[in-house]
Amino acid sequence: MTVNLHDPNRLLLLGTMKGLFLATPAGGGWTLAEPAFKGHTVYAATLDQRQGRRRLWAAASSPFWGTHLCWSDDMGATWTIPEEALVKFPEEAGASLNQIWQIVAPENDPDVLYCGVEPAALFKSDDVGVTWKLCQGLWNHPHRPQWSPGGGGLCLHTVVTHPEDPKRLLIAISTGGVYQSEDGGESWRVTNKGVTAEFLPDKFPEFGQCVHKVQRSPANPDQLFLQNHWGVFRSDDHGENWVDIGNEGLPSDFGFGLAITDTGAACVIPLEADTFRCTPEGKLRVYRTADGGASWKALTNGLPQQDAFETVLRDAFTSDGSALAFGTRSGKVFGSPDGGDSWEQIFAGLPPVTMVRTTTVIA
Repeated sequence: MTVNLHDPNRLLLLGTMKGLFLATPAGGGWTLAEPAFKGHTVYAATLDQRQGRRRLWAAASSPFWGTHLCWSDDMGATWTIPEEALVKFPEEAGASLNQIWQIVAPENDPDVLYCGVEPAALFKSDDVGVTWKLCQGLWNHPHRPQWSPGGGGLCLHTVVTHPEDPKRLLIAISTGGVYQSEDGGESWRVTNKGVTAEFLPDKFPEFGQCVHKVQRSPANPDQLFLQNHWGVFRSDDHGENWVDIGNEGLPSDFGFGLAITDTGAACVIPLEADTFRCTPEGKLRVYRTADGGASWKALTNGLPQQDAFETVLRDAFTSDGSALAFGTRSGKVFGSPDGGDSWEQIFAGLPPVTMVRTTTVIA
């Protein structure tokens, strides 16, 4: 189903290396609000509309003032920046917060929020963000001392909730791999079977994979797709087993961004290599599979196909129904209303884009 990218209720959240931009359609184009958190890096933001709320959450990070979880109840006109960080490690943990990589508001658990952070840990709030606690079961997991930082640090960058069971969680860590909980984060088990670690002597370790992103199919709650540091994978049993689907039809199976449409089609944006993290051949192409990875189709309509050596980061590619949007490190933003069949350039000249979210504001 094609959606109207220019619906007046459409909202784009654009995290960048220099602040958070909110964009809305206007007069056939887009209008960009004054950036929030100027000079701060924003890797995570979300709009919580559960139970009639309309609260924006954002993580603003400064090399001088640290990382703060902030919120707005007037669609970004004003922001509350707490004097003391809400998300912080307890003293006994012996760690300090470097970055908030993910903010998740589960639809079927309206009072709960999750934050995935660096160093790799999960924080949970049971009171809509008033108080936060470290998930001790993951922090004290026996594997944790052996996790090592990826290129972006030792980060827990993905939190996937289950639409039918609020206590069922999946997280991804670079580099640690995929872990799952069936009790709301109290205990965790590793589920990396079939996912490779090309940089290790043992290519199929129990843990230690550099997973870049995991997304769930809206069409099938137990089908997951995974973009790895080399490799694209699919699981049909909620991550218990993974199969490689990136060997055929892609110019490279290295990349970060991953988005799934409402029909269950998976889309990736390949980068040439871990040593050259730019789009292959200078062509900006989104690749889509509608058959679980048996075949891939290059989507190029509206995207530059010459001298476009772009980089798309892990949270800079997003979906909302059939709407897709992504941003690049060169400050461009592209959107598609029809699952990638056609694209339009929405913005150029922004600071390097770290995160993109597209959603419809409930009237």
